[in-house]
Amino acid sequence: MTNERQGNEAPTGNVALVTGASRGVGRGIALGLLEAGFRVYGSGRSIEQADLPPEIRRLPCDQLKDEETAQVFETIRSECGALHLLVNCAWGGYEKMVEDGAFTWPAPFWDQPAHRWTGMMDAGVRAAFVCSAHAARMMTPRHRGLIVNISFWSAQRHLGNTIYGIAKAATDKMTSDMAVELKPFAVPVVSLYPGLVRTEAVVAAAKSGAFDLSTSESPEFIGRVINALFHDPNLMARTGQVLVAAAVAKKFGVLDVDGNSPPVLTLADIGSEG
Repeated sequence: MTNERQGNEAPTGNVALVTGASRGVGRGIALGLLEAGFRVYGSGRSIEQADLPPEIRRLPCDQLKDEETAQVFETIRSECGALHLLVNCAWGGYEKMVEDGAFTWPAPFWDQPAHRWTGMMDAGVRAAFVCSAHAARMMTPRHRGLIVNISFWSAQRHLGNTIYGIAKAATDKMTSDMAVELKPFAVPVVSLYPGLVRTEAVVAAAKSGAFDLSTSESPEFIGRVINALFHDPNLMARTGQVLVAAAVAKKFGVLDVDGNSPPVLTLADIGSEG
C-alpha cells in the first residue's frame, strides 16, 4: 500500500479512523498510528474528554446511533476525500461489570443483565458492521484500504461469559465473510487478537494482584502492529484471517514502546472456564 495521492485524497498521507478511541486499546491504537504518520480520526462517546494529542481529530459519536456514525464518515469524506484504514475498536461490553455490589461479568447466561448484550453485540459487533459498510463504500472504488476488527480468544474458548464468546465469534465470522466480498476490490479485512493490554482498567486491577503484567502489551503496541500490517505488500494473502498481534510483531520486527517484544500467546495459554 503506497502513499500516492489519488483523486481528491488528502495530501497529508494515509487517513485512519479508530472507533472507541476515547480510552483503552482504541486510544492506544490511535496514538500508535499517529506516531507512524497517519492522519488519525478518533471516534467515541467521550472522545472530547479523552487524553489525546491535538493532532488526533476527535469525532463525538454514539455508535448505537446510525446517524452519528454516518456523520463521522461524512466528515472524513469532506475533509480528506478518502479513508485508508478503519480500526473497529468500539465496545461497550466492559461497562457495569459490578452492579449493586455483585460482580455480574461471569454470571451464567440466564443471569446476565440485558445491557451486556447491547454493549457487546450492538455497540460492538453491529457498530463494526455499520462502520465497515461505510468504509467499504469509500475504499472499494479505489481498490485500496484495510479494515481491522479487534477481537479476542473468547471467540474460540469460554472466557468470562457466553455473550462475550458470541460477540467475538461473530466478529471473526464477520471478518471472514466480509473478506470474500471485498476480495475483488483488493481491500483486506482481518481480525486482530491483542494479548493482555495495559489499559487503564488492567493497570488498576494489577495493583490488587488481579493481573501479572510481565508479559503484557501497551495499547500503543497494537497501533504499531496495525501499521506494519497496513504496509505489508502481501496483506491480501491474510484477508479474512484471525491474526495474533504479537505474532505479527515478531514477523515484522515490531517492538513495544518499552523496546520489548511481547510473547506470542496461543489458545493453550488462555485459561478456560467451565
